[in-house]
Amino acid sequence: MQHDTEAPPLRFDFGELAGSVGDFGTIFPIVLGVALVTDLNLSTMLFFFGLWFIIAGFYYRLPIPIEPMKAIGAIVIAGSLTSAEVAASGLIIGIFFLAAGLLKGMGWLRRYIPQSVIRGVQGGLALILLRTAVGYGTDDILPFVLAVAIIIGFFLLARKTRIPDISALLVIALGFAGGIYLSGIPEFAAPALPVFSLPPLSLYPSVTWDLVLPQIPLTITNAILATSLLTMDLYKRDVEPDKLSVTIGLMNLVSVPFGGMPMCHGAGGLAAQYRFGARTGGANVYAGVLLFALALLFASSDMLALFPTGIFGALLVFVAIELGRHSLKTESWLVSGIMVILAFFAGMAVAFVVGLILAYILQWHTKRTTEDTAK
Repeated sequence: MQHDTEAPPLRFDFGELAGSVGDFGTIFPIVLGVALVTDLNLSTMLFFFGLWFIIAGFYYRLPIPIEPMKAIGAIVIAGSLTSAEVAASGLIIGIFFLAAGLLKGMGWLRRYIPQSVIRGVQGGLALILLRTAVGYGTDDILPFVLAVAIIIGFFLLARKTRIPDISALLVIALGFAGGIYLSGIPEFAAPALPVFSLPPLSLYPSVTWDLVLPQIPLTITNAILATSLLTMDLYKRDVEPDKLSVTIGLMNLVSVPFGGMPMCHGAGGLAAQYRFGARTGGANVYAGVLLFALALLFASSDMLALFPTGIFGALLVFVAIELGRHSLKTESWLVSGIMVILAFFAGMAVAFVVGLILAYILQWHTKRTTEDTAK
């Protein structure tokens, strides 16, 4: 086992560049949606994503992604909540995960959460991403873009060549070119400086129930435990869950008071960046520079709206395939399979609780059967 202290050198080749955009299909739709329904500044959110991508790249020396918190993003977009409510949720989550990581709470949870439950989270997320991808494709003004992008991606992924995978870059370039052709280049928008602001205490009880509680199980399982497990699957490196918890806590406590979106890591983003060629933290540095460029030069909803949503759908399909492939390594098809179904129909929090209970029941039953046989 290679521990994360044995850090590989950063690379800055074309494979790292291609991999750097592998998670953009997850980041952009959520961040743009939050910017459209709240008064959070798009430029500020992109700036903090870029900053933490670079910090994570140098700290972990692996392409550990920085993602918006999906449950919070989805609830905010659906309910049109305020930036103060978003900030309050991010601060609570930041304190929780910083304390959990410093107190070695995630390492404790890893010992008590069966691997089949984590694989179920990966499989459930894969199915949810596929559903989201289909939604992007059918809602797009150019639905055929999704099909064309998927065909291009699968063709490149299927080729047995030493040439780094450039499918993500081609898919994004296709959408960007199509958007400019249809809408033209939008006017330059000057970025706004981040402003420090703390939400009023009266918001904390409601956001804890509405935003924090739905997010915490997903962050523990997908952003921390599943990401830690996937680093071993893909890179043969043991990135401790407590380290991931600490960085999640810090990035939220530092960024959210200045207008940043609540952020975490994610197994989906890790799988995406690996699939598109990322092997070191150099991919994170590339991603950070690209996000800085968007934040400083093109930070307007008009600019990001140039991308047909079918492009994001195509990228999510690739991510779902990578996650689904790793979810098949489960030690219990029953547990993981039920979790996948529940995640799709009832949500990830419900799937996690039911999967955990079922896994422990099966472990208890197996232990009793073994003891009875020994007698």
